[in-house]
Amino acid sequence: MDGRTLHAPHLLNLEIASVALKKHRQGHAEMVQDGLAAFGQLRITLHTVPPALVLDLAVRYQLSAYDAAYLWLAAELKAPLATFDAKLGAAAQTHLASLD
Repeated sequence: MDGRTLHAPHLLNLEIASVALKKHRQGHAEMVQDGLAAFGQLRITLHTVPPALVLDLAVRYQLSAYDAAYLWLAAELKAPLATFDAKLGAAAQTHLASLD
């Protein structure tokens, strides 16, 4: 993702904090600090997402509201969606291709 402009829904910060908390509770405090420091160096533009449109995508593709927020933003920005989640990736392929 080097050299790319990164965008995410505002919920990204809470998701990062949630993962950090889980790792901290598992005894990986040093890894958490390193990860949070690396995250803090990223330049990510955060966006507000419309709940009704996110809900529509979540229902349509059987996604969580969180995943649907990323899908909505990718569609809004007409940008690719980077994910390791197979279900979200499949929804993104279908949905983003339908926008052309």
